[in-house]
Order: sequence, then structure tokens, then C-alpha cells
Amino acid sequence: MSQFGVRVFSLLEGVGIALESLRSNRVRAGLTILGVAVGVFVVVIISAAIHGINQSVAKDLESAGPTTFFVSRYPITFEACDGTDETCKWLRNPHLTYLDNKALNTLSSVRAAGARLDMNKEVRYKDRVLSGTQVIGFTSNWTIIDGGGDLYPGRSFTDAEATNAAHVVVINDEMATKLFGESDPMDKQITIAGVPFQVIGIYHYQGSFLSGGNKPRAIVPFESAFRSLHASFNDVGIAVVPRETVTRDQAADEVIAMMRARHALRPGSDNDFAIITQDKLFETYNKIFGMFFLVMIVLSAIGLLVGGVGVVAIMMISVTERTREIGVRKALGATRGTILWQFLVEAVTLTAIGAILGLIGGAIVTTIIANATPIKASIPPLAIVAALVASAVTGVVFGMLPAMKASRLDPVEALRYE
Repeated sequence: MSQFGVRVFSLLEGVGIALESLRSNRVRAGLTILGVAVGVFVVVIISAAIHGINQSVAKDLESAGPTTFFVSRYPITFEACDGTDETCKWLRNPHLTYLDNKALNTLSSVRAAGARLDMNKEVRYKDRVLSGTQVIGFTSNWTIIDGGGDLYPGRSFTDAEATNAAHVVVINDEMATKLFGESDPMDKQITIAGVPFQVIGIYHYQGSFLSGGNKPRAIVPFESAFRSLHASFNDVGIAVVPRETVTRDQAADEVIAMMRARHALRPGSDNDFAIITQDKLFETYNKIFGMFFLVMIVLSAIGLLVGGVGVVAIMMISVTERTREIGVRKALGATRGTILWQFLVEAVTLTAIGAILGLIGGAIVTTIIANATPIKASIPPLAIVAALVASAVTGVVFGMLPAMKASRLDPVEALRYE
């Protein structure tokens, strides 16, 4: 038999012995496998979640447009804030208003500036009630700002309807289904916080992680939200879409100049508003999910460490129980390398079983997450490869000590062992 054939036979023999050891020592082997499975499970779940969130964020930013940026009352910051002016200077920033948005639309570099605010209100149609439903107040150019969906049948509200605070509303698929079932919602009247609004359009949009997933939503004119639904200025944000002929930075400079002039800021004084670009959003996003990634590494490392300690324990016991067998094999000509290889294969087999179980469990939970939450989780192929490699490395590293002990046994002493 060739050297390759010997190795293959030894590999299969080692796997068979490992499976037999698993059957004869179910508790010890089960604990070892469980530790590895938990480590792999954590890697798979968090990798799948982060992968799904990454795709969702990319989708949202793509729908908004690569040059779109946002004007906000508050900056995105991780600085400590104790409520004082020294640590929370931005708390004194003035509210953004509809007039700010209107002024930004006059800039030559701006294609569209849209003001938005979010509320939670009770929405009702006859005896069907949706409590705490998201209601969005938007300017009439919202379809330019929010390009991630389709509006049919029906239409959006006009500039005149927006200016006059008309009681018209666009609802999404989820709200249409929950309020009207199979009947046609068009031109029907619903009440939002007790105020009647006429349905003029249906918005079809696949919810994402950032938007909170697929849930009932209603879009009303910005002025209607203030005059009829008593919305708060605290919730106003402005999205700015630059013209195609200018860069994002050129448009941002004009927006900053306009906002400083409107807020009567002196030269040298800090802005009392924030310009949030997609780069800043990505930076903040990476900081947040960088912490998740660190947690993933720590938890999976603990799981693999537990599994590794179990590998050492069960393999040491296996070496002790099979001392005479090792002596017989050496007496019949087995080399130290052959014995070492056999026990390493056994250790890797145990950890591989744990990895496979962890992958199966992770795949099941990933499917549940994808179907039951806004996170469209999916397992990246690299996570599968990393899990299998990590389990194999764990088996080799922690199986090396007992394997070396077995390979160094003196055959004469081993044969005498009782």
C-alpha cells in the first residue's frame, strides 16, 4: 500500500475510533462537542446577522442616493453627556423648521430638500385599530428623497395639499392589509389620532433593518402633521439631494452657509446644527457593529476554549484506557507518527462534529431571524469556512498534548499496563 493509501486508511480508522469513543463515552464526548458547537453557533449567528444588516444598510443608502446627506439638530456622537451645557452643547441647538427646508430648496446646488418627522399614533378604520403606528410627516417631494419603493395605485399629495395641510394620506401595504383586508383602500377614510384622513395612494416598500422592517406606516403632509396631529419640532430632520452637476461637498457647503445665515451665526462660532453624510453614517455604523464583532469573537473563543479543554480531557482518558492497545500497535511496528496522527484525527473528528452541529443550529436560527425580524440574516460562505477551520485548529491544538503522550509511550511499559 502506498504512503497516501496508508494515510487515508489511518484517517478513516481514526474517524471510526473517534465515533466509537463517542458512543462509549457519551457524556464526556457530548460536553466536548457542546462546547465547540456553542462557539461555532455564536460565530454563525452573529456573522449571519451582521451580513444581513450590512446588506440592509447598503440597500437603504443606495435607495437614498450616494450623494444624499442630512441636516440634523443633533450630531451623531458617542461622547458622554450628563445634561450640562459643557458636555452637551448640542442640546441648545435650535429646532429645524419647515422654513429651513423651504430655504434650502432655493439653493442652486440642491435638487430637493425634504423635511421629515416621525410620530406614533393610533390609526383606525371602522372597528379595526392599529395602536402606536408609525406616522410620517413629509414634504411633498418625499418621493424624490425616499426612492426605495413604488407608489401604486393612487398618487402622492401635491404641493397645494401639502401647503394647505390637507387631510390626505398615503399608506403602505402592511397598513392596507391590516385595515382593509382584501377590499380596496383607495379613497376610503381612516382616522389618525381621531382626525379623518383620506387614502390617496398605496406605497409598496420592502422594510429594512434601519427602517424597522415591514410594519404599518402612513405618510401625511408635513404641515398636516403639525396642525392636525400636533407633531413636535424635536423630531424634524431634513434630507438633501444635490443636483447631478455638483458634488456632495459643494452642496453641503452651500447648505451650511444658508443655515448659518438663517441662524444668524457669527464668523468663527460653531454650527448649531449637524451635517450628516453617508460616510459619517457608515463610520458610526462600523463603530456600533465593531463592538458586536468583538463580542462575537469573545463568545466564540470561550465556546471553543471550553470545547478544547474537553478535547484534552476526553483524549487523555482515552490514552489511559487504551494504553495496552497502543503498546500492541507499537509492538507490531506502528511508529510514533502513526500513533500521533491517529489521536489527532480522533480529536479533530470530535471538534468537527461539534462544528457541524453548530452550523446546523446556526442555520435554523438564521432562518427564523430572517423570517421573523427586519434583519434579513444570511450565512456568508466565509463564516462557514471560518467555523470549520476554527474547529479543526481547536482539535489539533488541544489534541496535540494527549496525542504526543500516546506517541511517546514505551511499548514494553504499555504492554504491562493494567
